[in-house]
Amino acid sequence: MIKYLLFDLDGTITDPKEGITKSVQYALSKLGIEENCENLLKFIGPPLLNSFMDFYDFDKEKAELAIKYYRERYSTIGLFENSAIEGIEEVLSKLKEAGFVLAIATSKPTHFAIPICEKYNLDKYFDLILGSELDGTRSKKSEVILEVLNKLNAIPNESIMIGDRMHDIIGAKEAGIKSIGVTFGYAEDGELEESGADFIVESSSELLSCIFKLI
Repeated sequence: MIKYLLFDLDGTITDPKEGITKSVQYALSKLGIEENCENLLKFIGPPLLNSFMDFYDFDKEKAELAIKYYRERYSTIGLFENSAIEGIEEVLSKLKEAGFVLAIATSKPTHFAIPICEKYNLDKYFDLILGSELDGTRSKKSEVILEVLNKLNAIPNESIMIGDRMHDIIGAKEAGIKSIGVTFGYAEDGELEESGADFIVESSSELLSCIFKLI
């Protein structure tokens, strides 16, 4: 029986496309790289440090500088260049009414995740909103998930991770819990299947049905 629901934020609860891609574009520009925002969608989901190192072959020092530039824009403008996923508030409301314990488990720093949820008045549905630290610690998804489980005193076999990228699915596996992959976020074709999601849904209404079947 599932009691604890851990949600990713970007691409699962909110659509952060504009804020993230424009802030990455800004950071790259400061480093002499001009890039089209449509080519930066891959930055939505994974930890920023890994993304700058993997996608642009930056060493750790340069990636950390890129994050510094990214946050110059994101902390003041990009943070609120997003929107709630269609139908997601109704899902959260019904799950809360049904007695589930809801939490945000994101690779985004908690410092940014909380005000985003507050902006859309979604914070009221969550017992805990937790992400990485600004210094880069606890950025691995499994570390975030394990910390959420610990703070909620949650039992792993009563918990499930809901997210739109392979990092959510792999993180759930590493933390010893099941996962639901949502295709309305930013996963590439086949990504959720290949990463081993236990369930895959295509809409917020289908997500709700899937969760209630697990009771």
